[in-house]
Amino acid sequence: MLYGAMKLSIGGTLKLAFRPWAEGLENIPAEGPAILASNHLSFSDSFFFPAMVDRKVTFIAKAEYFTSPGVKGKLTAAFFKGVGQLPVDRSGGRAAGEAAVRSGVGVIERGELFGIYPEGTRSPDGRLYRGKPGVARVALATGAPVIPVAMIDTEKIQPPGKVVPKLMRPGMRIGRPLDFSRYHGMENDRFILRSVTDEIMYEIMKLSGQEYVDVYANVAKRQLAEEAKRRRDEEKAAADGAESARRAGEARGAQGAGSAGETGAPGDSGT
Repeated sequence: MLYGAMKLSIGGTLKLAFRPWAEGLENIPAEGPAILASNHLSFSDSFFFPAMVDRKVTFIAKAEYFTSPGVKGKLTAAFFKGVGQLPVDRSGGRAAGEAAVRSGVGVIERGELFGIYPEGTRSPDGRLYRGKPGVARVALATGAPVIPVAMIDTEKIQPPGKVVPKLMRPGMRIGRPLDFSRYHGMENDRFILRSVTDEIMYEIMKLSGQEYVDVYANVAKRQLAEEAKRRRDEEKAAADGAESARRAGEARGAQGAGSAGETGAPGDSGT
């Protein structure tokens, strides 16, 4: 009931304002369970994705979206609850991963659509990063088909630092279902999990046209943050050095002026 109301109000507004396009909607089954595995470019993916799919899609979302303070935090929490997303505490390491898999299996066992971003977090630079094996674990534990999805241009609507979103047409490309039933029950084999996950990411890459990076996105984010900090530290050190040199120059100039005053022209001599 609440999902339908949220989809009608927010989804309708998004469609009217942004006119998003979608290809391959026929690849999503009209009924029965399936896993929708998508790239993750922007926070707005979580708005446009369910707006363009007729059936309810249940995602897992980081717990911070449900607990952030302030008016914006409350509105965000209300939205995610309204669209049926499930909170997962990502700070719990392996336990968080297990909780996410259990949530996904539960959605599939109810015969519903389970949405997941295999990268685990938003891409820091628009490229497609290595997928985490949770999507494969849910697929092999349940036998559900995996439908690759590519969100297109959602990161351009509201880039970091921009308050007002840009009115443009984002898109969504949906590929044909992938059948991994031949591996059913092998969700504890890490080599099979890696192979299945890589196959899913390859299909997403073909749909999105993104450059693929064989590194986890959270690792790339950390590396980029460390590099940015290193550059800031170098710039600060250079600025501090220049300021020290300027002050030293001023001090030498003042000292030179004082010495010149002490050795100035002698006074008149009497005759």
